[in-house]
Amino acid sequence: MNLTEQILHRKKQPQEGYSTKRTSAWAEVDAEGRLVLPPEVVQGFGLKPGAKMRLDEGENHFSLHRPLTQLTKIYVEPTVACNLDCITCFRNEWDQPLGRMNDATFARVLEGVQAMDPRPSVYFGGIGEPLFHPHTLDWIEQAKALGVKVELITNGTILNEKTSRRLIDSGLDMLWVSLDGASEETYADVRLGAELPRILKNLRRFVKMRPAGHYPKPELGIAFVAMKRNITDLPEVIRLGKSLMAKHFTVSNLQPATADMQEEVLYSQAMHNIAFLQGSHLPGLSLPKMDFDQTTREALFKAFNSQLNVKFAGNNWGGASDTCNYIENGTLSVAWTGDVSPCWPLMHTHTSYLHGKPRLSRKHVIGNVKDRSLEELWMNPEYVAYRERLHNFVFAPCSFCGGCDLSEQNEEDCLGNNEAPVCGGCLWAQGIIQCP
Repeated sequence: MNLTEQILHRKKQPQEGYSTKRTSAWAEVDAEGRLVLPPEVVQGFGLKPGAKMRLDEGENHFSLHRPLTQLTKIYVEPTVACNLDCITCFRNEWDQPLGRMNDATFARVLEGVQAMDPRPSVYFGGIGEPLFHPHTLDWIEQAKALGVKVELITNGTILNEKTSRRLIDSGLDMLWVSLDGASEETYADVRLGAELPRILKNLRRFVKMRPAGHYPKPELGIAFVAMKRNITDLPEVIRLGKSLMAKHFTVSNLQPATADMQEEVLYSQAMHNIAFLQGSHLPGLSLPKMDFDQTTREALFKAFNSQLNVKFAGNNWGGASDTCNYIENGTLSVAWTGDVSPCWPLMHTHTSYLHGKPRLSRKHVIGNVKDRSLEELWMNPEYVAYRERLHNFVFAPCSFCGGCDLSEQNEEDCLGNNEAPVCGGCLWAQGIIQCP
């Protein structure tokens, strides 16, 4: 077996229907000390001469991050309008115009996707309800015609039979549905104007309409925003999702958009503990896999809240902090106007609450797809430098501190960062808020 065959060899061949994405492969160091990567890794990560990748060293390994030059996913916001008034929505406390993307703007997005190699995936979502836009279904079909992965998130209220048929026939890869309660009362308490029985009826019909098989498409995902008022519904939401053959579940915390919603957050202690988990000098606790049951519940509960650096089966319980997953994952966001931003939270100026105070996050626009191509915007030297700053994440710890007035906006911080946006108060970067 030659070197290339060794590199591409897998211990176990994937079963039919499973992803063939490689989780491990062999590389070699040549005679001049250079690391030679497998050709499919080079192609899959869009590596070109001069590409920069951050290297992190572990106890017995090192990991390479995606190069700053690889664009993997584009979030497209068809509209900021919605047919519901959810208590979790930023629109409850902002002064932004309502509008929807036009065909010419999306055509520019599509041109950009087609021109890139490898082509990024497309995710339809944003502040509004994507299916509230009359052309979203057309755009999904156009994106799929380019052979890229396409995802959509919806509240499920207008997922009627005709819409379901078009989504299925389009080749949509992933349908995310927001489901923030398992009882009629809890669901209606969060998503004002929606009725859970109707949502479940729409989903059951959608699931039944998909082509039969062990791995039906589109795959179904459930997105849940956890709050004090609905967290006890999470096990039942998972049960409902499993009954609908959902393959993916994601839970996010709430970022309160109004003062009264601060009482609903579930991460006050977690933010304190995460601050303790930053230093490698802290005492460490390594736990093995074990049953989570009545016998272990109290002991493990206290261990996880011991303010030690906890590892569970070799993985850090606190997860990654000071990490922008939007940048790490190689994504960008396109608002309905065509404005391009580094991430979903920076598409619109909005207010949320942190440490009992309102925090104004001003939008950050790199450029507009109507003026420049996606590749030009993505590879703009200033934007590449910004992504490098975020990789290093040298911002003040506003998420944990909040002690000064500078934490009330995202324009500057106490470490001297004055090139907006500064991201020290971003809860996405601390693993507290997450999006599908």
